[in-house]
Amino acid sequence: MKARTMARIQRAATPHTAWCARDHRCGVAEHRSADLTADEIGGRAWLTRVRAANVEYIEIRARIPLHSNETVARWQLAAALQLMRALLNEVAPRLASLTDREQHRAIGRPAA
Repeated sequence: MKARTMARIQRAATPHTAWCARDHRCGVAEHRSADLTADEIGGRAWLTRVRAANVEYIEIRARIPLHSNETVARWQLAAALQLMRALLNEVAPRLASLTDREQHRAIGRPAA
């Protein structure tokens, strides 16, 4: 008799969504759209729509060149953080108004 060294994992199939890429981007527990890319702006940014379980969200990635001067680079980082906070403040309240406000938190505080 042979000993089994690995457990066999079984899961119910998760159906693809109408917008998912239906390829290697979809993992075991989530479905992902093709990336939307903006690269004509001096840097590059990608948006990906993701569904994990029954929750959908946007994944945002960006590659922005920093200035070689340390002071200017720190200013760029501060400006990027301020703009991301403004984005979250603009988007999160709209999401919260659609569902329970307590479920949506942005940077450690409840959505207003």
